Amino acid sequence: MGQGWAGPGLPSLLFLFLLCFGHPLLVVLSQEVTQGTTNHGTTRIQTTHQAATSSQTIPSPSGTIMVTDEVTARSYLEEYDKKSQVVWNEYAEANWNYNTNISRETSMILMEKNTQMANHTVEYGSRARLFDITYFQNATLKRMIHKIQDLERAALPTAELEEYNQILLNMETTYSVASVCLPNGTCLQLEPNLTNLMATSRKYEELLWAWKSWRDKVGRAILPFFPKYVELSNKAARLNGYADTGDSWRSMYEMPTLEQDLENLFQELQPLYLNLHAYVRRALHRHYGPQHINLEGPIPAHLLGNMWAQTWSNIYDLVVPFPSAPRMDATEAMIKQGWTPRRMFEEANNFFISLGLLPVPPDFWNKSMLEKPTDGREVVCHASAWDFFSGNDFRIKQCTTVSMEDLVVAHHEMGHIQYFMQYKHLPLTFREGANPGFHEAIGDVLALSVSTPKHLHSINLMNSDGGSYEQDINFLMKIALDKVAFIPFSYLIDQWRWRVFDGGITKENYNQEWWSLRLKYQGLCPPVARSQDDFDPGAKFHIPSSVPYIRYFVGFIIQFQFHEALCQAAGHKGPLHQCDIYQSKEAGKRLADAMKLGYSKPWPEAMQLITGQPNMSASAIMNYFKPLLDWLLTENGRHAEHLGWPQYNWTPDSARREGSYPGNGRVNFLGLNLEEQQARVGQWVMLFLGITLLVATLGLTQRLFSIRHHTVHRPHRGPQFGSEVELRHT
Repeated sequence: MGQGWAGPGLPSLLFLFLLCFGHPLLVVLSQEVTQGTTNHGTTRIQTTHQAATSSQTIPSPSGTIMVTDEVTARSYLEEYDKKSQVVWNEYAEANWNYNTNISRETSMILMEKNTQMANHTVEYGSRARLFDITYFQNATLKRMIHKIQDLERAALPTAELEEYNQILLNMETTYSVASVCLPNGTCLQLEPNLTNLMATSRKYEELLWAWKSWRDKVGRAILPFFPKYVELSNKAARLNGYADTGDSWRSMYEMPTLEQDLENLFQELQPLYLNLHAYVRRALHRHYGPQHINLEGPIPAHLLGNMWAQTWSNIYDLVVPFPSAPRMDATEAMIKQGWTPRRMFEEANNFFISLGLLPVPPDFWNKSMLEKPTDGREVVCHASAWDFFSGNDFRIKQCTTVSMEDLVVAHHEMGHIQYFMQYKHLPLTFREGANPGFHEAIGDVLALSVSTPKHLHSINLMNSDGGSYEQDINFLMKIALDKVAFIPFSYLIDQWRWRVFDGGITKENYNQEWWSLRLKYQGLCPPVARSQDDFDPGAKFHIPSSVPYIRYFVGFIIQFQFHEALCQAAGHKGPLHQCDIYQSKEAGKRLADAMKLGYSKPWPEAMQLITGQPNMSASAIMNYFKPLLDWLLTENGRHAEHLGWPQYNWTPDSARREGSYPGNGRVNFLGLNLEEQQARVGQWVMLFLGITLLVATLGLTQRLFSIRHHTVHRPHRGPQFGSEVELRHT
C-alpha cells in the first residue's frame, strides 16, 4: 500500500516513491539499504552466525589475500558508517526534492547523486569483499560486512547502471505525472481525482472508463521499458551472487523456506477470504444486476471501490451487514469539526506519545509535505515516510485528504517515523526493520486501535463507543474490507514478479499471467478484454517503482500478532477487535524494545520481544475476525452461496456476447433480463399466442375463400363495367 519507506532493493532509481515510506530511495545503490535502503541489504544478510539462506554466493577477487582480522574490520566499518551518513543524506535530499517537485532540473540532480551513491557502494562494497568473515567471532561485525558486500545495482557496469537508473526514472515519472482526459477536455490525475471517482461512483460505465483509461495511459506506456528493467535487474542480482532479483528480494527474510511458509499462511486464511468474497459478490449482484455480476464467477475488478481492487472498504455502503446500526466512518465528523491534514498527523503523534514512545522532532512539521501543493508543482503523491540518516531529520510525503481512511494512513506513516527514531542510534547498516514486513506492521498495529469505536469516541469522532452485536459485525466488516480483502492481492504481486524474474513468465504473456494470478488468488476478472499489448501490472505504483510487495502480506499477518500481544500487555479483556492500546506504557515498551533492534538481530528475536514467540502465524488474525466469519458462514449458508468461482471463465464480456448470465438464475428473454421461471412462463404465453394466431389466420383464410367462391358463381343481374367483364372473360 503505499506506505512505506523506501524499498531497498528497490531498484528504483527513485526508490522514489518509496513504498510507503519513501525512504529515500536511498540507498538505491548503496544498498538501497535503508528502509529503502535497508531492505535490500537487510535482506541479504544472513543471520548472525550463518551464511546466507538464499543461494547467494558473493564473488571475491581472485588471487587476493583475504583479510581475517576483526580489528581491521571494525575500523573499516567505522569509516564506512561515517562516510555513508553524508552520501545517503545527500541522496535522500535530492530524492526528496525530486519527489516534491518533479522537473528536469531535480531529476538531473537526482541522477548525479545516484551516481555518487553507486560509486560509494562500489568502493566500500568491494573493500568489504576483501574480508573473509567465515571465522569472525563477533556476530555483529559479521552481519554488517556481509550486508555491505552486496553491491546492489551498483554491481552493474557503468553504462548499464546508467541505463538501468534511467529506465527506473522513466517508469516512475510516467506513472507520477499521468492523467486521463474526458471528452470535454477535463483531465484527471490519479490523486485525488481518479481515486475519488473509483471510491464514490456507483455507475458501472463510469467506473469502467476510469479503470480502463488509467491502464491504457500508464500500463501501456511503461510496458516498453519493463523487459530491459528485468534483464538489468537480474544481471545486478547475479553479480551479487543471487539466482535472480526475486531471489535477492526473498533473502531479506532470512528464511530458506519462505515461499512455502507464506503459502501455508495464505491457505490458512482462505476460508475467511472466500466467505468475504462470496458475500460481497452477492451484494454487488443486488446493486449492479446479473448482467454485470455472476454469483458463481469472479468479480469484475473495477467495482470494488479501488483502482486496483486491493482494498474494498470504499464500497462498505453496498455491503454493510446492518444498515440501521450507527455508522462507523468518522469522515463526516472530522470535516464538520474542521480537522486538517496537520491535525490528523498530530493526533497520530499523540497516540505514540501516549504509549511512552518518542514525539517527532519540531522540524518534522516544517519539512514534511502533508498536503498536495497548490502552486502547480508535479509531485509524487504516493504516501511515504523518509529517514535522512542524520538522526534528527524525518519527514512524511502524503497528499492527505480529511477522511477516516487517510487518518489510518497517517498513523501508518507515523509508525515508520517512530521506527526510524527508535533505531537512529544504530550503525547505518542496521537502520531498517527486522524484516521489511515489520516496518509495515508497526504503523498498522496502531491503526487497529485507532479504528475502534472506543478510540474514535475518545477523540470525539463518534457519539458512542459501540458495544452492540450489530455494531461489532459492521465494524469487523469495515476492517475486513481493508485487511482481509488485501491479503491475496499483497500475496500475488510478487508471485507474479518472482516468476517474471526467474523466466517463468515472459514478456509475451505478462498480462495474461497477471490476470491468471488475480483470478486464482482474488477471484477477480477484467471488466473488458485484455491483450498482450496491455500491461496492467504497470498501472500499480510498486511495479514501475520496483518496490518489493510481499512485505505487505507479511506485515498484514504479523500486525495482528503484535496487536494480540500488545492488548495482553495492556490488560485488555474481551474480544480482540474491541481492544485499544491507547495510553498503555507496557504495550509501548514492547514495541520500543523490538524497534530499537533495527536490523541488528534476526527478525525472530524482535518477534520474540513483542509476542513471546518467534514465528509468523495466522492464528491472531483468524481470532480477530472470528465473530465476522461466524456471521458470514450463517449469511452465506442462508443464500446457499457458492464459495470460490467455479465458473471461472465468466467475464462481463462473455456475458454480453452470449446474452445470458449463467449461474445467477436469470436469462435474456426478448431483450428482458428475467428469472428462469418468468422466462418459462413467457415461452408458454408466446406459444399459446402463436397457436391462437395460426388458428385465427386459417379461419380467416377459409372465410375469404368461401366468399370469393360464392361471388364467382353468382348469376349476372345487371350491366358490368368493362374492366370487370374483361377480367371475368379472361
